[in-house]
Amino acid sequence: MVTRRGAEAAVLIPVDEWRRLQSAARPSLKQLLLSEDARTDLTLPARGQATRRKVEPML
Repeated sequence: MVTRRGAEAAVLIPVDEWRRLQSAARPSLKQLLLSEDARTDLTLPARGQATRRKVEPML
């Protein structure tokens, strides 16, 4: 344990251990987006159905 003015700042571990911990920790954003769990059917509104606000003249 490495401290900085008494506060825990870092832990030194071998590189192999660090890589093992990183790979086992959690999926990356890329892995999450490409996984089957992230896929769903989105219900999108039909195009061309939007209503516009009335334009008010500037004073």
